[in-house]
Amino acid sequence: MVNASPLDALDLLKKGTVTCHTEELLLARLRAGKPLRVKAGFDPTAPDLHLGHGVLLRKMAQFQELGHTVIFLIGDFTGLIGDPTGKKATRPPLTREEVLANAETYKTQVFKVLDPALTEIRFNSEWMGGLHGEDWIRLASRFTLAQMLERNDFQKRMNANEPIALHELLYPLVQAYDSVALECDVELGGNDQLFNLMKGRDLQAALGQPPQVVLTVPLLLGLDGVEKMSKSLGNYIGFMEDADTQFGKAMSISDENMWSWWLLLTDLLPREIEVLKQGHPMDAKKGLAREIVSQFHGREEGLAAQERWVKRFSERRTDDAPEVEVAAFRGESLAKLLAERGMAPSRKEAERLIQQGAVSLDGVKVQDPRLAVDLAAGQSLLVKAGKLKLQRWVVR
Repeated sequence: MVNASPLDALDLLKKGTVTCHTEELLLARLRAGKPLRVKAGFDPTAPDLHLGHGVLLRKMAQFQELGHTVIFLIGDFTGLIGDPTGKKATRPPLTREEVLANAETYKTQVFKVLDPALTEIRFNSEWMGGLHGEDWIRLASRFTLAQMLERNDFQKRMNANEPIALHELLYPLVQAYDSVALECDVELGGNDQLFNLMKGRDLQAALGQPPQVVLTVPLLLGLDGVEKMSKSLGNYIGFMEDADTQFGKAMSISDENMWSWWLLLTDLLPREIEVLKQGHPMDAKKGLAREIVSQFHGREEGLAAQERWVKRFSERRTDDAPEVEVAAFRGESLAKLLAERGMAPSRKEAERLIQQGAVSLDGVKVQDPRLAVDLAAGQSLLVKAGKLKLQRWVVR
């Protein structure tokens, strides 16, 4: 891909994007043949990355395939402010300890997608933490209150008489200054970040730098096909989840949602996706799930995960459920047992699965989150949690 023509490179980089400011400038910079500095910022608000983050990371990886350097910017300073994008109320700022702990996990996860040799990992506290009061005054003087209040989020909150904290107005200002500090040629972000990204262009121009190109990508809809992917909503596929969990979750999405995932999470071009649409949707969905698993666990594991899914769910076979040897128990909380045996991330999540009817014992659905169960010596119990987790508990 390094030797791609400027026009071919432009087509690749625009694939799956919402906006490009400006296409002419990006093409000119590609024609110049100089490696570009491409930035995308990630606030460490949670310890795990998911496929929603993967849309941006894949776009960064495409720039790397073309020989450009990408900057994975960890917003440890902006994380202390709290991104107001899409929020109906002021987001509680994280503590520095929470930010740094989450940032460490990011550093180990991003290279599942990005090439380490062409990636800079930076923290915006490097430059923001050293600003003095007079620096902040000069920086703030570059923007007007009217400009900041142009944000749709702020307008909606004002119209609803909901408060806007003064520190929230600093967020786009800081994100804009990040582009100046890193001398970015291109900045990537979700389309909900367009306001902030464009302010980076404005500030660069005001301070004598060439303005960056801004590329935005759509927000990936989660497993429910309604809300954007979010760990807090439980509609996500995480980078660090096991192959069977990733495959099973991908198979649970709607056919309609599947095609946007093909566009945003794979290298297939739109014309190739149109060919896929001529076949059976189930085959296309298996291919998508296999591709997602392969990205994080390797091609062989992607194929193996598909085979296990077909055996377990398409053919309704349970004889291959992994056996887990357990001690006999009496009157134990089912939710507690599910969490202890890794079938749910927490007891609270286990209770939620039970209430939703997503847990069955020996093929019988249960829905009482306070259910207590017994298992004596010589007995076994086939336990299924969600569409993904299947174990046979055995007392020897």
